[in-house]
Amino acid sequence: MPSRTLFLIATRALRPQRKNCIQCSRATRQLHLSPRWQTDGVFKELTEMRVRTPWIEALRKKEEEGIDPTQRSNTPATPSNRDLTPKRMSDSYHRVVIPLAQDPWLLDNYLNANGQIRLGTIFMDLDALSGVIAYNHTGESVTTVTAAVDRITINHPLKEICDLELSGQVTFATGRSSMEISIQVAKAPEQGASVQKEDVLMTCAFTMVSLDPNTKKPVAICPVKIETDEGKRLFAAGEKNYNIKKARAKTGLRKQTPNDEESDLIHAMWLRQLDYHDPNNPLRKPPHTHYMSSTTLSSSQIMQPQYRNRHNFMIFGGYLLKTSFELAFCCAAAFSHSRPTFLSLDPSTFENPVPVGSVLYLKATVAYTESVVDGASDAQSAGVENGEKREDRGGTRVQIRIDSKVRDIEHGSMKPTGQFNYTFFVDRDISVMPQTYEEFMIWVDARRRAERVRGSIDGGAVEGVGEGKKGKADGRRITE
Repeated sequence: MPSRTLFLIATRALRPQRKNCIQCSRATRQLHLSPRWQTDGVFKELTEMRVRTPWIEALRKKEEEGIDPTQRSNTPATPSNRDLTPKRMSDSYHRVVIPLAQDPWLLDNYLNANGQIRLGTIFMDLDALSGVIAYNHTGESVTTVTAAVDRITINHPLKEICDLELSGQVTFATGRSSMEISIQVAKAPEQGASVQKEDVLMTCAFTMVSLDPNTKKPVAICPVKIETDEGKRLFAAGEKNYNIKKARAKTGLRKQTPNDEESDLIHAMWLRQLDYHDPNNPLRKPPHTHYMSSTTLSSSQIMQPQYRNRHNFMIFGGYLLKTSFELAFCCAAAFSHSRPTFLSLDPSTFENPVPVGSVLYLKATVAYTESVVDGASDAQSAGVENGEKREDRGGTRVQIRIDSKVRDIEHGSMKPTGQFNYTFFVDRDISVMPQTYEEFMIWVDARRRAERVRGSIDGGAVEGVGEGKKGKADGRRITE
């Protein structure tokens, strides 16, 4: 656009507005010399709480002091005598209303090409909100990071564009370094009213860990003080989640071999693959079965400062959730040749921080599939449990595993940054089959995860986090 045109537009935008313009019903977009502070869908209020220093100022301060904040120091910054008095759950409570139905330009940041709500942008807001809640509990003297997303479940898909209320609080903390934060996204209620159960879009739980800003080592935080019966219920659910995660860590595939049932399934799939390649056997791989190696999808991108956390030199976890979700969505679509419907983000972990300026590598793999029969699930084990012939099951749940790693820009070092697990529903009968030992372990790990959370998707609560809906798509929903 010519510079003179831009000048005229800016001049007109700065002129005093006529009184009758206030009554104009048509939505207009004003041109400001200082645009609204937003970051690719993250709500302004949450962005301002997350990013407090302009990048250029943070960069200059780093250069002047000659200290790299991303590196560990031997000198602790956290006061040894800070107050660790137990806090009420309500002390950390925070609520934000995103006025999607009132502001079409704000809504513009949250819609996909089909006019549906982009869940990736909601995930960014959820992580940003969990950070606000965590600092309400810990104070500013520590560095708090996202350690895990225990679960994000769709409860009641949206049927219309509406204002969204995001709210949550710390529900489990014993005085060590970690805390569990429970958050819900719901249709914003009328003034003075409360959220109804059927208006809850999704529920989730984040595990946050507090570190010393210099040493990067875990530091103690205030425990939660329980005062009500509801508080007891929430704390008990968080304690149950904590104990389950500890137990799973001891029985993971890095600690123990597959059990007898899993070993039998692996052997059966291996034998079936031999049959597929035996020229004397008429059996061939059916068209609905795909080898796991053919399902992978990868991406790489440089990490820019616009997605930094409040400590300026690391990428905030919500951006990683958004990026991994959208790659998982693309992987499920490419695998099924259909538009997938998101069901849940299953327990996922953040291992190492992602520095600003580094290169993030993501790899998506179809890790596991299971057929759906009238809303109930049935693990078909890639077509070997009940014979090769399969009828139309009315759709398939597809679990996508995202493995992430980060390298410095010179590519001299590499670290894993986390694993993310997403479950989608596709309206097709389709299955995945592993071939190598590594792929079999990915399949077994995903199968275990599917068995643990199947009850949540089928309508029951899981691990005190929330309630799920059956795994079939609803054509009227406006969420991805």
